[in-house]
Amino acid sequence: MGKSCCQTPEADQSVHNNPRWRLILWIALIANGAMFVFEIIGGVAADSRALQADALDFLGDAANYAISLGVAGIALAWRARAALLKAATMLVFGVWVIGYAIHGLIVGSSPEPEIIGLVGALALLVNVIVALMLFSYRNGDANMRSVWICSRNDAIGNIAVLGAAVGVFGTGQAWPDLLVAGIMAGLAISGSAEVFVQARRELAEG
Repeated sequence: MGKSCCQTPEADQSVHNNPRWRLILWIALIANGAMFVFEIIGGVAADSRALQADALDFLGDAANYAISLGVAGIALAWRARAALLKAATMLVFGVWVIGYAIHGLIVGSSPEPEIIGLVGALALLVNVIVALMLFSYRNGDANMRSVWICSRNDAIGNIAVLGAAVGVFGTGQAWPDLLVAGIMAGLAISGSAEVFVQARRELAEG
């Protein structure tokens, strides 16, 4: 069945020791770290809550990939514990973004659609490339699945960011940018729940 969710611990262990898997994680780590710097600058310049939220998501993903590299090849129980930590991080990110979007709604913001569109398009390209590299590992253990879910959610979030740019440009208002920030928060929270459930199941199975 290949790399399925029913693979044996031995097979799963060999995947985590796979040089290709580790190389993909390193590429993803470097790409996400670079995009965090680029996007946080663009988000501040554009006064965009969606871009700033996405930048912090890049930072969280870089930490996610670093943790995955650190636990690759060790026992399943420890990888599951690392996945629980990443699930908690995703949840905190989601709650923070919701609060930040509400803050922007209250105090007001003036996002620049041109910058949002340009930076969002570059972020989408990076995330699609990373997601395609990780696609064949999407059905591994909770740790591997958390990596895939983060990358998948990032690509979806970047499409939404481009939609925010179009919405802000078309309406001349900030609410599309705030709405997208809320959508990204929802993706982080739902992804956190999915990883948490699988990690708890793996811990229970020993």
